[in-house]
Amino acid sequence: MGIFDRFSRVYLYPGAGKFQARFGFGVAGICWLLYGCASNAPVAEVVPAPDTTITVRAGTTGKPISPELFGIFFEDINYAADGGLYAELVQNRSFEYSSKDRKEWQALTAWELVQRGDGHGSVTVEKGAPRYAGNPILAFLNGAETSIHPNNPHYAVLAVTTGGAGVGLANAGFDGIALKAGDEYDVSLFARQLVGSGGPVTVRLEGKNGALLGETVLPNPTGIWTKYSATIEAMATADDARLVVLTQGEGRLALDMISLFPHKTFRNRPNGLRADLAQVIADLNPKFVRFPGGCLVHGDGLDNMYRWKDTIGPLEQRREQRNLWGYHQSVGLGYFEYFQFAEDIGATPLPVVAAGVCCQNSGAWITGKWGEGQEGLPEQVMPAYIQDVLDLVEYANGPVTSTWGARRAAAGHPEPFNLKYLGVGNEDRITPAFNERFAMIYNAVKEKHPEITVIGTVGPFPDGEDYDKGWKIADQLKLPLVDEHGYKPPQWYWDNLERFDKYDRSRSKVYLGEWAAHDEERRTTLRSALAEAAYMTALERNADHVVMASYAPLLAKRGHTQWNPDLIYFTNTDVVPTVNYYMQQLFSVNSGDTYLPARVEGVKHAEKFAFSSVRDSGSGDLILKVVNAAASAKSLRIELPGVGGMASTAVKTVLGGGDPMDVNDFDQPQRFLPDTSTLAVGPAFDYEAPPYSLTIIRIQGTGKK
Repeated sequence: MGIFDRFSRVYLYPGAGKFQARFGFGVAGICWLLYGCASNAPVAEVVPAPDTTITVRAGTTGKPISPELFGIFFEDINYAADGGLYAELVQNRSFEYSSKDRKEWQALTAWELVQRGDGHGSVTVEKGAPRYAGNPILAFLNGAETSIHPNNPHYAVLAVTTGGAGVGLANAGFDGIALKAGDEYDVSLFARQLVGSGGPVTVRLEGKNGALLGETVLPNPTGIWTKYSATIEAMATADDARLVVLTQGEGRLALDMISLFPHKTFRNRPNGLRADLAQVIADLNPKFVRFPGGCLVHGDGLDNMYRWKDTIGPLEQRREQRNLWGYHQSVGLGYFEYFQFAEDIGATPLPVVAAGVCCQNSGAWITGKWGEGQEGLPEQVMPAYIQDVLDLVEYANGPVTSTWGARRAAAGHPEPFNLKYLGVGNEDRITPAFNERFAMIYNAVKEKHPEITVIGTVGPFPDGEDYDKGWKIADQLKLPLVDEHGYKPPQWYWDNLERFDKYDRSRSKVYLGEWAAHDEERRTTLRSALAEAAYMTALERNADHVVMASYAPLLAKRGHTQWNPDLIYFTNTDVVPTVNYYMQQLFSVNSGDTYLPARVEGVKHAEKFAFSSVRDSGSGDLILKVVNAAASAKSLRIELPGVGGMASTAVKTVLGGGDPMDVNDFDQPQRFLPDTSTLAVGPAFDYEAPPYSLTIIRIQGTGKK
């Protein structure tokens, strides 16, 4: 213990602390520019005589680091999509909510009947006649009431007996609709006049007290389902506004897909993403994006499996469904939008499909039988399911002349999305049903698309029966890559810094798909973040074999969180990156392509310390990462034999330095922020690492290799 090997390994053990605190949040904003506001001039730091010497073999070839080491994993949990990253402001826009989503919900959840002045009427939700579904002209000729599309069967019907000052519907969105004065908002809806002559439709943005915040008037609906669109400029800023749709025309008016979007979305994409939240994700500089889950993929029962084909095409033609995390998926954020987002932020797309089985915990919330709910798709439907998987590759990469490549082009992206990876399965229980179906899918993809790297799964834990069985399958099929998961206390990560040093390089490479340090009360503490930073130094050291890693979960909405901890917390108006977020960001924006071995001398038993050194061949920069999770500062002597042409100053970024039990939260969102300055350096220099901190030292001009 306290021993290190000659070049690269450091064994370090942190102590465990105790705390009593609540995970409470308030409201605030946050911003941070990584390399801005450096100090005016480098100052040589006066430090005590070093008791630890780090010798970086900067002149050696080193070991290659995966170019896609640090990425993100998005799952629609904690209202991450609807009410979160997906910019739609209307909740239950298509009247498809039901008690299957949540027992107290129904088709009019989030909607309220409005009767103004002497106006009088009622509202019901009806389901289109299947005979004419998807054929509005034939339905009109036969007087049938149909839905817009069979995948979107429900719609609201306003029965207006007295127009008065207006009868209609109001929607307050997800905990209110946030508006900004002067910004434009795109409103759209589908309408059909069923009975009566009707009249124009007025769409209003109103404050909580009914004050007018913006308004537009749409034409008198016809007898055929028609989409109407307009733009409203907000007259004032509000975080508790609502959308109101009114008509004074008497008769029966059908409404569906009532939508309100900020005109300013991320990269100004139509049907796009919430700009501020998407930007914070982009600022992580992720090298890949895994989507759409997670447990969401294999679903709560076979009928709840995530089917990618249901999530593409015109919004009114997508098939919504229950979210196994206890709410609803509009699938407005679907496969096209996921691929587009990955491209927009320069990340490699990594979709995950079910391995032909549903979650082993399916139905457990009702039956109480955890781990016993896995079912496999019937053998007779597996060929069709496998074809769906193959069609996904064609949708992503196929030419516009192919069936699914044409569908991608019709959505506005004729160029391929350059899919390289495909995950099959998600922390499944490794059973005979899983084994058989996984092998069928893997072999089919390997035969039809050998250019695609299929990623297998080895269960939900970093050890145990499913882990062992999953690795056995990986060995039998010679999988190129497997997905490991693991949520553990901070101490576990310190105790396992050399875990991947021992992995057999002849076996499948590793994608650490879901991981996070779960501190007491599941808080995103500085202590947990430092444990993660220490582990990331080990990932860099082993990045020839551990080729991808992503913290999980990514997003959580205040008041709608099913799982803690999470990387980014948010409300309708504020975004709070955790200290763990900044730890991930610092590693990602300071990633290199070559790991350089180092010798560490003077580290004593039980010291909480980790170190990594990498080189970025593109810039020639040498990047040092120092994790000091001890309560006292650490005096270091850093020696760089073999380095040539280096600058006399380096960019130094420090994160932490406070109470290890503290967090960034809504009350104090900027408690921990990276602090960037300059540092005088040379072939040998001294540095004092602050207590409870990560330090990044980026030295320019060390020579491209």
